[in-house]
Amino acid sequence: MIKALPQQLKQYLLVTFNYWNFTITDGALRMLVVLYFHQLGYSAIAIAMLFLFYEFFGVVTNLIGGWLGARIGLNHTMNIGLAMQIVALLALGLPSEFLSIPLVMAAQALSGIAKDLNKMSAKSSIKGLVSGDQQHSLYKWVAILTGSKNALKGFGFFLGGALLNLIGFQLSMLAMAAVLFVVLLLSLKLLEKDLGKAKSKPKFSQIFSKSPQINILAAARLFLFAARDVWFVVALPVYLGASLNWSHIETGTFMAAWVIAYGVVQGLAPKITGSQSGKVPGRGAALIWALLLSIITGILAYLVQLGWQPQATIIVGLMLFGIAFAINSSLHSYLVVSYASEDGVSMDVGFYYMANAMGRLVGTVLSGVVFQMAGLAACLWVSFAMLAICCVISVALPKGNEGLVKHI
Repeated sequence: MIKALPQQLKQYLLVTFNYWNFTITDGALRMLVVLYFHQLGYSAIAIAMLFLFYEFFGVVTNLIGGWLGARIGLNHTMNIGLAMQIVALLALGLPSEFLSIPLVMAAQALSGIAKDLNKMSAKSSIKGLVSGDQQHSLYKWVAILTGSKNALKGFGFFLGGALLNLIGFQLSMLAMAAVLFVVLLLSLKLLEKDLGKAKSKPKFSQIFSKSPQINILAAARLFLFAARDVWFVVALPVYLGASLNWSHIETGTFMAAWVIAYGVVQGLAPKITGSQSGKVPGRGAALIWALLLSIITGILAYLVQLGWQPQATIIVGLMLFGIAFAINSSLHSYLVVSYASEDGVSMDVGFYYMANAMGRLVGTVLSGVVFQMAGLAACLWVSFAMLAICCVISVALPKGNEGLVKHI
């Protein structure tokens, strides 16, 4: 249990502190890039392309990062991620005349690598905190980390919109780089050496998971996150500004409120899904919540297509979508850590989040393309189709956590 492990708890809190600070800058950076380049007159497709390398290198990083973390330790991968984000922010903080499209895409690629190294390190480290027979505690601590991260990412969205109005794009980048530099110094001094290092050095050929349940869950995760990002990343903020005439601060505040509420729901997921009754969630819970999310998305797509009370539909619909999506995400985050092997956990978690990043990549590109070609309603219908696929895949998950074989 956590109370019996003060040193592990101390390390968990330090990892979480690193993750929180990184997450705020990541959320602010995303909002700053979308709003700033929309302000400069970039199309929805062009803005989506700015995130192409960010998401693509997230796929690569999760696949290789898990192997790297198992070999050199999660403390090193986390600190490398912090350092890379600082470099990316400094590059974007250059005067505007130097901000060419290739430079912005390269900086975004660096940020994508940094983000997923940081996230993989934080999520993987939890496995060492809780013994294998304490699944309720594992679910609770995964939910807390995931929920708090998304709440702070929401704050980052708000911060990005506010900073753009208050001090501009370049100064915002430099200020965030300075904060992360302080965090990196603390992490280098205090984070435990060899955190999460595997007992045996895994081979590079082992980066692909050989676990059926991890592979199935990864496929479901891909479609789940593609379904969110296909309308949330580019289409929604551009729609709010172009069609509903919202200001940068209004758009940033609304999306921040959504992500914060989404994070709070993720933190409460164990209570909502009934784990306090003595059962931990499995296939049934994952399938039910995926079905509910798909129904909400289908209704939202239909109402947006009709043009019925567009502002109210977006606000209420997005909040309902967020609640159901948060439960789905938290269930998946628990299941992957539960399914993962004890030794070299980062490899299973890294492979799983590779699928997560692939979903974000597909969703981000489609968000710009589909929105520019057919509008927000079309993005929502694509989201509905992806969620239907997620439901079908979820049927193949194991029936419950009992009987799962921990592969080595």
